[in-house]
Amino acid sequence: MWSISALLAFALLRAPLFAVIAAGALLGFYHQEVDLAVIPIEIYRIADTPVLLAIPLFTFAGYLLSESRASQRLVRLTDAFLAWMPAGLAIVALVACALFTALTGASGVTIIALGALLYPALRHAGYGDRFSLGLITSSGSLGLLFPPSIALILYGIIAQQLNVGESVTIDDLFRAGLLPGLLMLVLLSAWTVWANRNTALSSTPFSRREALAALRESFWELLLPVIILGGIYSGYFAISEAAAVSVLYVLIVEVLIHREIEPARLPAIMRDSMVLVGGVLIILGVSMASTNYLIDAEVPAELFSFMKAHVDSKLTFLMLLNLFLLALGMMLDIFSALVIMIPLILPIAVGYGIHPVHLGIIFLANMQIGYFTPPVGMNLFIASYRFDKSIIDLYLATLPFMLILLLALVIITYWPYLSLALL
Repeated sequence: MWSISALLAFALLRAPLFAVIAAGALLGFYHQEVDLAVIPIEIYRIADTPVLLAIPLFTFAGYLLSESRASQRLVRLTDAFLAWMPAGLAIVALVACALFTALTGASGVTIIALGALLYPALRHAGYGDRFSLGLITSSGSLGLLFPPSIALILYGIIAQQLNVGESVTIDDLFRAGLLPGLLMLVLLSAWTVWANRNTALSSTPFSRREALAALRESFWELLLPVIILGGIYSGYFAISEAAAVSVLYVLIVEVLIHREIEPARLPAIMRDSMVLVGGVLIILGVSMASTNYLIDAEVPAELFSFMKAHVDSKLTFLMLLNLFLLALGMMLDIFSALVIMIPLILPIAVGYGIHPVHLGIIFLANMQIGYFTPPVGMNLFIASYRFDKSIIDLYLATLPFMLILLLALVIITYWPYLSLALL
């Protein structure tokens, strides 16, 4: 009760999230007469995790890409190869947003960076205003399941620290996200073709010359995932080493080859990226300390006993889990949601026979949808600000896309083979 009361009181006072979690853990351990040195020890244990280095490095690389004209080259490339298809420009937008989010790790950045390019292009090509808004807003979070997603890495770190159920590696999570992520892209692409079947759209004939020119222009960015994933799966790089290589590579490409980022701007970009990383890491550290208290107090075991007493079906548990995670995705950013809820949810899910890797894909798929789920999905407000549209317009615009992704979520949830096939 001490911990719960502290959490509620500090939350009502709008204290920082890490302070709320730390206060709850401190009072909980104090109540159990446990030495409070356990908290800095736990923070040190997290800091000593080798794979943790991947988070700041990949984040910095993502910020560098977002500050360059990589997004424009990516849009040109996908446009050159896909725009000739029925509703090709809409599919271009989906693929470009997914790739950009996977590389940068930030869905809001995708809406801001690519929205300025794609929204006017969609409107000029004949797509409706509501359809264009819904497409960009909903596709801003696509890519969280594709490597080298920072969210996948963070889930893997937390799952490894908990050591519940079958072992989890970052490599496994990278593989597991591929097919579910592609399923979402395919279903959304099919919907865009169907929704615009009777709309007069301007299309661009395929041009081999333009395709080769776009390929040459984006050659260096295209090599990045090949180097990272090839190095990881060949066994040449560990995850943290791949992250370091990605930073060095992006620095060389964007500063020395393309010369789109001046060396004088690097400290400011580094500072902005590390502010985000610092917030994530301090929340992760105190959350792991809080998790130790919850385990000592047998909270996960009690929650599992309660769930088993009221929910005896794995399928029902998964349905309730999805509803809970969708609501969570509306209210919390993905990093906070991961470090707060995974220590509670993972032991319960394993008790129901759910593979930890499958749970990670379910969790992140829900977070993708939660980002633009009414009434308070974060991407709705970012898009409202970016395109100067009312939030009600965004609600209506994203509804069809949300329903399509909910269908994908049902398939991902109840067909675990889709997530585990490549392991």
